[in-house]
Amino acid sequence: MSSLTFSHTVTERFLRYVTIDTQSDPESPHSPSTEKQKDLGRVLAAELKATGVADAHLDDYGYVYGTIPANTDKKVPVICFCSHMDTSPDVTGKDVKPQVLKNYRGGDITLPGDTSQVIRFNEHPALKNQIGNDIITTDGTTLLGADNKAGVAEIMDAAHFFINNPDVKHGTIKILFTPDEEIGRGVDNVDIKKLGADFGYTMDGESAGCVEDETFSADGATITINGVSAHPGYAKGKMEHAIKIAAAIVERLPKEGCSPETTSGKQGFLHPIGIEGALEQARLSFIVRDFTEEGLKEKEVLLETIVKDVMKDYPRSTYTFEVREQYRNMKQVIDRHPHVLEYAIEAIRRAGLRPMRTAIRGGTDGSRLSFMGLPCPNIFAGEHAFHSRLEWVSRQDMEKAVQTIVHLAMIWEEKA
Repeated sequence: MSSLTFSHTVTERFLRYVTIDTQSDPESPHSPSTEKQKDLGRVLAAELKATGVADAHLDDYGYVYGTIPANTDKKVPVICFCSHMDTSPDVTGKDVKPQVLKNYRGGDITLPGDTSQVIRFNEHPALKNQIGNDIITTDGTTLLGADNKAGVAEIMDAAHFFINNPDVKHGTIKILFTPDEEIGRGVDNVDIKKLGADFGYTMDGESAGCVEDETFSADGATITINGVSAHPGYAKGKMEHAIKIAAAIVERLPKEGCSPETTSGKQGFLHPIGIEGALEQARLSFIVRDFTEEGLKEKEVLLETIVKDVMKDYPRSTYTFEVREQYRNMKQVIDRHPHVLEYAIEAIRRAGLRPMRTAIRGGTDGSRLSFMGLPCPNIFAGEHAFHSRLEWVSRQDMEKAVQTIVHLAMIWEEKA
């Protein structure tokens, strides 16, 4: 259990940050995808500078960098703590009105801005571990933004702790806040050389105590159907409708065991995310997910087999099938540096929690950072029901995350 004294200011920071709209936009060609993400970036850079992080700054791409210098004579690897500033495009993040439910006693939580939005106790099993805690939710009209402003607030609070407790020994600590993680572009323009870290940790996980060293591997697949156009009044025996061909492909996808709504744990999936087109040409977009590259390949072969089977009924139509790599399971990299995970597990234990090693059914900035030379597992931030109006986080879990960050930096110094 921690014997350090913490200020318990993480919640105050969090409540300020979530009121700043930082929703990213997958349709935008710009970087960051929305200028409003910089609104939070400017606040964070200014607060870091005011705290004493002299080099804190926001760059043109919307990244916030900062350095807390080492205060030890030991040669300690440089570690980075990273969180993303943007919120999901799935649900509005404008005019967030957070509420704090103190001393939660169990039961359902009805959100006051839209009483049809209810965080049901039996549908959110993590609530059973929150009895007596202070639960922060939205009012039901927006998402909350705990994904990932909880992580941002925790790193900011830990930075404040380090600056104000110089007797706590640590190596050089780098801070990185990223834009556009929710749309898969979180590290597109990160300057790894400027960052100058040896190892990293994203603060973007769920339940208190969780540490994740494994993510999906991910590809995107695009199927373009070239049908045969004809005047609809004279189309018999001539027309081959591209939209109908695309619909037939979707209809033949496996009904069980290969879709997000029918899989869990280490099962992957094929997931159509877009369909567009007209009579002559239609385009289907898929994301493909699995924990192994072999699993990805199997699903891509299955998808193209379905396409070929459907196309047999449309002999004058053609298709193209394109697969693009998105990210890979960070476990491939982290397994080569086991101490990075071991130190995180020990830090969680020192914060008074039971460590739980889990896998992410998704990706993080750490997935790509790991393959860019910065091995980067994911540590809990306390966020729950993300990408929804039912999103929530507890004050106590965020405080434990701050403690975990501090202990982790101390462990790296101890082990050096």
